[in-house]
Amino acid sequence: MSETMDAPKPARLEDIRLIELPKIPDPRGNLTFIEGRRHIPFDIQRVFYLYDVPGGESRGGHALKTTEQFIIAASGSFSVVLDSGTTRQRFVLNRSYYGLYVPPMIWRELEDFSSGAVCLVLASAPYSEADYYREYADFKQAIKR
Repeated sequence: MSETMDAPKPARLEDIRLIELPKIPDPRGNLTFIEGRRHIPFDIQRVFYLYDVPGGESRGGHALKTTEQFIIAASGSFSVVLDSGTTRQRFVLNRSYYGLYVPPMIWRELEDFSSGAVCLVLASAPYSEADYYREYADFKQAIKR
């Protein structure tokens, strides 16, 4: 396999978007649901969540080569800093009926977790360590190809 042929295409920050999810209000508590390929642009293959993140800590610090993600503040709030390799943008997630679509080849860092925050992530593929750029320099090199 040639690295040039298989090199992932760089994404643009314009490909990232906040998506409002359906919200069914009820005096007993609201309900929001997500369907793959209906509300988000991929089939859901994996779900994970981050919780009990200590104050001042950050998560993420990687880019994915082929996996798409949809990030939601299921509870509390946090910031998502996205980097295309040339431009950075910060998104504050603090409503459980909004999520952030992140395409492949975008560096991501999650910061400023509020007390009790829960970050829910839907992914387009099962976990594979081979799909990750864990070093920013490696990510930058990959988007130059």
